[in-house]
Amino acid sequence: MSLPTVPSQAVEVAAPVVGASGLLQAGFGMLMVLGLIFACAWLARRFGLQRFGSGGQVVKVVSSSSVGQRERVVVVEVAGTWLVLGVTSNQINTLHSLPAQSVPGATAAPALAARGPVDLFAQKLRESLTGKARPASW
Repeated sequence: MSLPTVPSQAVEVAAPVVGASGLLQAGFGMLMVLGLIFACAWLARRFGLQRFGSGGQVVKVVSSSSVGQRERVVVVEVAGTWLVLGVTSNQINTLHSLPAQSVPGATAAPALAARGPVDLFAQKLRESLTGKARPASW
């Protein structure tokens, strides 16, 4: 016994052709996205959403040091005064204030100049907490 079979016809599928209208549409979409990016940048600059670090700052971070997982001691300069701030995830406390000075590494001895301002601040903080000076190599 033989089963009847239906002859299958070969169906050709043509590859899609990208025409000028497709390229024009893609180019127009790209120009719209770039225009939107430039418009957002212009609006951000116009309405004061500038990057940090630009000129004319009132508050300047002089030094920062981590003293815990979420706690930091930060020295900021405001109007010729350095403020030592204790910063946590919930609050900011003023720990000390002093007249602004030059950056500690600029006028220090060569051994101290190789150290960063964070290390110098940590040394000064240790000295003030313990009441005695430690050697510069410590």
